[in-house]
Amino acid sequence: MDIKAIFMGVAFAFMWSSAFTSARMIVVDAPPLMALSLRFLIAGLIGIAIAWVLGQSWHLSRGQWRATVVFGICQNALYLGLNFVAMQKIEAGLASIIAASLPLMVALAGWLFLGEKTRPLGLLGLAAGMVGVLLIMGSRLSGGVDPTGLVLCLLGAAALTVATLTVRGASSGGNLLMVVGLQMLVGAVCLGAVSAATETYAVTWSLRLVLAFAYTTLVSGLIATLVWFMLVERIGTVRAATFHFLNPFLGVSVAALILGEALGWADVIGVAIITLGILAVQISKAQQKADLAR
Repeated sequence: MDIKAIFMGVAFAFMWSSAFTSARMIVVDAPPLMALSLRFLIAGLIGIAIAWVLGQSWHLSRGQWRATVVFGICQNALYLGLNFVAMQKIEAGLASIIAASLPLMVALAGWLFLGEKTRPLGLLGLAAGMVGVLLIMGSRLSGGVDPTGLVLCLLGAAALTVATLTVRGASSGGNLLMVVGLQMLVGAVCLGAVSAATETYAVTWSLRLVLAFAYTTLVSGLIATLVWFMLVERIGTVRAATFHFLNPFLGVSVAALILGEALGWADVIGVAIITLGILAVQISKAQQKADLAR
């Protein structure tokens, strides 16, 4: 792995992790589903426009359309929608920790329900990661965290886990940026409909709100997606996914620095355990893929 790939991987992890802090800023001053729907509308239209300039087509294969609809609903509408609503009740650091555990959830679900083979190192990583998550949740619940917000985050992560397993590999075949843009429009339509039926459009305008919305739309949304696909093209999906081990640490660090969220010893230890668990799972996947290639 070269220096450029390492830089791209760290940059992606930072942009992905910091999205929870910017989201927390947004939901304090604006209806969460309305803001998220508008974010996806803007980012989706920009993504489609760039894809069109690059010569990509919206004439997708059946698998790509399936991936577009499933991910648009499960990732953009359910996963992020539930997280945005949850962050009205819980801190950005806790939401980022739950979301950062996604690689563990996908690996666990694949092992339990799809019969996927997992090396001992991967199983150890799964066990360690789950222990870390339970440690943090136990500490936060005893400290008075809102259980509804916690459940919403877990349901969102479960929705994305199902989507990841359902359409694994279905987005291959080119036109990736076009697929991403269309996924965002699917999310915008779904969230816009729910927002119109359930939310009151009261916005407290401030410079912080505008900057947070611009950041989450352009940086965490569009630019992070572009960097991810460039990284995958450069070093492959399995090796690129290794950078997810940075997400728990970066997520809580950014929230603590910018929002002043407190970190207890249980949080620090739990984040360290989850980080090592994710790293172990990704290393195990890389070793397994190398064995299959021989």
